[in-house]
Amino acid sequence: MKKAVCLLSGGLDSATCLGVARREGFECYALSFDYGQRHSIELAAAARVAALFHAIEHKIAKIDLRVFGASALTADLTVPKHDSADDIGPGIPITYVPARNTIFLSFAMAWAEVLESSDIFIGVNAIDYSGYPDCRPEFIAAFEQMANLATKAGVEGCSWLRIHTPLAQLNKAGIVRLGVEVGLDFALTHSCYDPEKGGRPCGQCDSCLLRRKGFSEAGIPDPLPYRD
Repeated sequence: MKKAVCLLSGGLDSATCLGVARREGFECYALSFDYGQRHSIELAAAARVAALFHAIEHKIAKIDLRVFGASALTADLTVPKHDSADDIGPGIPITYVPARNTIFLSFAMAWAEVLESSDIFIGVNAIDYSGYPDCRPEFIAAFEQMANLATKAGVEGCSWLRIHTPLAQLNKAGIVRLGVEVGLDFALTHSCYDPEKGGRPCGQCDSCLLRRKGFSEAGIPDPLPYRD
């Protein structure tokens, strides 16, 4: 079996992506980040999902993006709330964490090189998403090209690092249906940007609304107990 490094936040998208990697026959090495996010409860969800899909190893890398701030997820800024996913406006929201996926993929690239793996899975989506620039296919393609210039394996021509994005062209309903196909227990996941102290999701942040929209359109009940 080939090895793959799978970025895993504990949310719907990354959990489904890990399930896809397992279904495709990869030995999965899950990588999560404690980066100072206000919703660090997602790391417990990541551990549950990693166990569900029998990850060979699950690492949590500790970095602190609060040193830069400028995001509602890493600074003392209010997380935007709406009544409906239709109210989410255009543009890049304040929940965008500068360079987050660039940083995460760099760590994944390093671990893949140590593991002598040529495959990284990331659950980015460019259909039903918050407009983050580092979720776009153009970014992933550019990073993949850079990675193969930056690694020993790439320079020596031993292997070509590939970044898999199986959710890139799916809407949230499609992701929910795919999650069912790969055997994901949705109750293990966490998506909320601003959960209550006990972990209950707010139901009104962008991430909650897009998730709820996906389950509704897929005709599948979301097992999470939202505050509203």
